[in-house]
Amino acid sequence: MTISETRADDIVRRSPQTNRIAIPVDGMSCASCVGRVEKAVLAVPGVEAATVNLATNRATISLGENGAVAPVLDAIRVAGYEPREETLELAVEGMSCASCVGRVEKALKDVPGVLDGTVNLATGRARARYVGGADTVSAMAAALAKAGYPAEPVTDAAAQTDRDSEAREAELAGLRRNLIIAALATVPIVVVEMGGHLFDDLHHWLAGSVGAENVRYMAFLLASIVQFGPGLQFYRKGGPALLRGAPDMNSLVMLGTTTAYLYSVVSTFLPALLPAGLDYTYFEAGAVIVTLVLFGRYAETRAKGRTGDAIRKLLTLQAKTARVLREGREQDVSVASVRTGDIVVVRPGERLPVDGEVVEGSSFVDESMITGEPIPVQKERGAEVVGATVNKTGSFRFRATKVGADTLLAQIVRTMEAAQGSKLPIQAVVDKVTMWFVPAVIAAAALTFAIWMIFGPSPALSLAIVNAVAVLIIACPCAMGLATPTSIMVGTGKAAEMGVLFRRGEALQVLRDVSVVALDKTGTITKGHPELSDIVMAEGFEEDEVLRLAAAAEAASEHPIAEAIVAASRRRGLAVPEANGFAAEPGFGVSAIVEGRALLVGADRLMAARGLDVSPFAAVATRLGEQGRSPLYAAIDGKLAAVFAVADTLKDTSLEALEALRALGLRIVMITGDNRRTAEAVARGLPIDEVAAEVLPAGKVEVIRRLQEGGAKVAFVGDGINDAPALAQADVGLAIGTGTDIAIESADVVLMSGDLRNVPNAVALSRATLRNIAENLFWAFGYNAVLIPVAAGVLYPAYGILMSPMFAGLAMALSSVSVVANALRLKRFRPPLAAHAHRAGQARAVAA
Repeated sequence: MTISETRADDIVRRSPQTNRIAIPVDGMSCASCVGRVEKAVLAVPGVEAATVNLATNRATISLGENGAVAPVLDAIRVAGYEPREETLELAVEGMSCASCVGRVEKALKDVPGVLDGTVNLATGRARARYVGGADTVSAMAAALAKAGYPAEPVTDAAAQTDRDSEAREAELAGLRRNLIIAALATVPIVVVEMGGHLFDDLHHWLAGSVGAENVRYMAFLLASIVQFGPGLQFYRKGGPALLRGAPDMNSLVMLGTTTAYLYSVVSTFLPALLPAGLDYTYFEAGAVIVTLVLFGRYAETRAKGRTGDAIRKLLTLQAKTARVLREGREQDVSVASVRTGDIVVVRPGERLPVDGEVVEGSSFVDESMITGEPIPVQKERGAEVVGATVNKTGSFRFRATKVGADTLLAQIVRTMEAAQGSKLPIQAVVDKVTMWFVPAVIAAAALTFAIWMIFGPSPALSLAIVNAVAVLIIACPCAMGLATPTSIMVGTGKAAEMGVLFRRGEALQVLRDVSVVALDKTGTITKGHPELSDIVMAEGFEEDEVLRLAAAAEAASEHPIAEAIVAASRRRGLAVPEANGFAAEPGFGVSAIVEGRALLVGADRLMAARGLDVSPFAAVATRLGEQGRSPLYAAIDGKLAAVFAVADTLKDTSLEALEALRALGLRIVMITGDNRRTAEAVARGLPIDEVAAEVLPAGKVEVIRRLQEGGAKVAFVGDGINDAPALAQADVGLAIGTGTDIAIESADVVLMSGDLRNVPNAVALSRATLRNIAENLFWAFGYNAVLIPVAAGVLYPAYGILMSPMFAGLAMALSSVSVVANALRLKRFRPPLAAHAHRAGQARAVAA
């Protein structure tokens, strides 16, 4: 079964999301920022839940009935961060008077996420100020249509999906500009200050030709440019955060560099205020720290931009325009203008703009971007088509059934965004630590200063300042905050490439811990429909001839076994003639006249009723029955001609998939409602540890509960309505993407193409992702645990080693970059099995 044979929303559960708003938030730079934004948002009345993702810079909030967006935005601003608002102009139809204006404005303002809406009756335009991105835009259009005023965005719909990319590019450009300015001003300071210490000739030349005082003045000027030019951003963000009693990473950099800068200024212009011999300058330290931190942020932002590549690649698959029939002629319109019910015209080589149903014409459509199946699927009248797939050969017309946020592509993107924005259980521990991290670092720096002042050797004040600044600078909560979300984003994106859609990010962690995989048989391990598996001929009869005649007799029957016989004859290319005198006897079989010959096809009961002896085939029938296959007989002109066997055969990939699960150390259980003999026949030869047969739908839940005894984590794989309770009961439910609505709605993970090999691939990916997160957290926590004491001077008593603030700045810059770079290694993950979805084109559609 292909995606075209299911409803488009089979892949993603449709749950009401009208009160769920994703707000882009600017200014967050570390994990402590995440905690502060979440705390501020959750304190707003009417907010039921809030999740902030540092990797995407988004706050996702759920509002109750009395909740409003504006107070949430105010709370984010009070916390010291800036929610990103957007504006949109809409062309509104049907307005004729001032009362229409009021109704349109009210409809707009009632949409969650819309902050304000104004309407101009003369121009027929509405202007909305909103947050929440494309989902809010779709909600506005729906609300206006419901109010009786259809509306279309005036701007290009593609621009909506590119806003985040544009914002990221603008941020990168700003960081690049500041980094260049800082570097150009810092290099001369380092050459003069450090070079003068390292090379006596340079020191004497500078003193003689420029003058020692002038060298200091030059360093002061250049350091001031760095401190209050590119470095001003640390004051703008870190200063207010410090005054609110909620210091962040910017506060640490601000305190450290300001301390070094002010000490140097006093030493340069008011040396008499300092003890004798302590008029040192650290202009180069502050400038280098600012430059290195900016370098780290630039590299981090650039790397973070790659973590969401999978979603951006999916978004690029969306067609920009559509050709629709309006007013009796074809018109090219933006894809955002397509409405449900429009007739869309598609020509060869074009990408389908929206989801719909074919009403005229036929063609083959490449659906590999959804299913991964490489073979184009034939589309005729009545077939469902999916937006963003590619028409290959013919032309056809289809009726749009799902547009905008309702299309399958939009649902997949939304589901991926939800999974990427979710928090794993392990993140809760990280959040608790990072909330207290920055205040603890400031306290550690103050303690370092006090200890060096009291117990340090001369010059104590200088050493106290240097080591306290090093402590402030080397601390890096950014690495801790990015450790989990970046890995989740890359991991779920990689899963999408393989044809695996994680509907819940938490499933990544739980799937890693499963020890038992239970699978439904029919439609999961097997193909889910009977196929002709054996033909044993009686003497004097030819196989193709008997199959051809039997297929003619069965062609008028709708029984699944009849369909299997007809399908087998077609696969062999046999010409099936017309049958006359067709008659079906329920429970027995069928009879017909084909080319003047009397045909009987059915069970042994039918043969016995017509006086035919089937005993010559008794041994064959017994063997077939033991193999879980259903025997039936064919007779021609009163003579027994053949025994057929029909069975629900294994999927081509089942054996390979189950062997891979066994190789991963998992226990495999098959659960089925079939009789035990058939179930055990299917399991024979497969690496299955336990067979639970003759199980009713409610009984599947009991089997899952039994397997969960003792704390075992159980994953269940299924595709039918009967599987939904078991999918919900399991610790992780994996639904076959070609299955039913209810099964997929109950699952945590969807296998888009139905390829069972993606089950071990998903398990392997979850293990790789959690291992990646563990590496990130080990580095982030280990880095701070080891280097903060070193920066404080713990090695000085025994080894005389102190850490330069400049080295501390470099280490801090590299720490967060290393975490993101490590997460990006997941892009190179190779699944244990070359699943069809990966091999056949999924990677081509969304690969990084």
